[in-house]
Amino acid sequence: MPRFFIQVSYLGKGYAGFQIQENAATIQGELEKALYTVLKEKVELTGSSRTDADVHAFQNFFHFDFVSDLSPKLIYNLNALLPFSIAVKGIHRVEDHAHARFDASAREYCYQLHFRKNPFLNDRSLYYPYPLDLSILNQASSLLLGNSDFSSFCKKGSQAKTKICKLEFSYWEETTHGLNYRVKGNRFLRGMVRGMVGSMLKVGRGKCSLGDFSSVIAAGDPVKADFAVPGHGLTLIEVSFPYPLEEFTFLQK
Repeated sequence: MPRFFIQVSYLGKGYAGFQIQENAATIQGELEKALYTVLKEKVELTGSSRTDADVHAFQNFFHFDFVSDLSPKLIYNLNALLPFSIAVKGIHRVEDHAHARFDASAREYCYQLHFRKNPFLNDRSLYYPYPLDLSILNQASSLLLGNSDFSSFCKKGSQAKTKICKLEFSYWEETTHGLNYRVKGNRFLRGMVRGMVGSMLKVGRGKCSLGDFSSVIAAGDPVKADFAVPGHGLTLIEVSFPYPLEEFTFLQK
């Protein structure tokens, strides 16, 4: 049966996460409802990268199978039905065996902080009115870059078979309003980015040393890490695949 990737962008505020849940609003649930309305058939979506409650995505993917022809107005019709917080950015015909989750070769995330109260950033960035040492933060982020076992930054309850991840980059940068943490890796565990950010912020504020942070990494115990930073500061920036995703030309009209 023909398989399609659907590319979405969303603000996570008010949603219980990416993956469908009973009695809760989710990104997958809203998209499946819109697809059913437009296609007149129930479509089951498989997600690429799961995001938690309130976490945003500039780019994420689902895949679905559908045997009938797709309308040239499918993207338009879906966006007309979806809430303003969710947008379909593209639909891609892929090989029948392609998988949005297992085929993804890398994910990139950004966690944003702003130092001064700003109502225009409040839903997408963490208000953090405390002094931070950028140099120390980047030393901490370099320790993560040299690590492979991220057991300490995986929330309990994860069903991941392995806690081994490979990071491509990990660094903090100054912005107009504060700081961003940028990280890219082949895979991420449940709560991993927030656990790393929360733990590094303690180092940046001088509440623990780089040696202490190294001990947290080596412990392999999520009790040692700090997952307290909220989801709304985190955005999934990009999901990469080892093959090109070309949109149908008729869907771009």
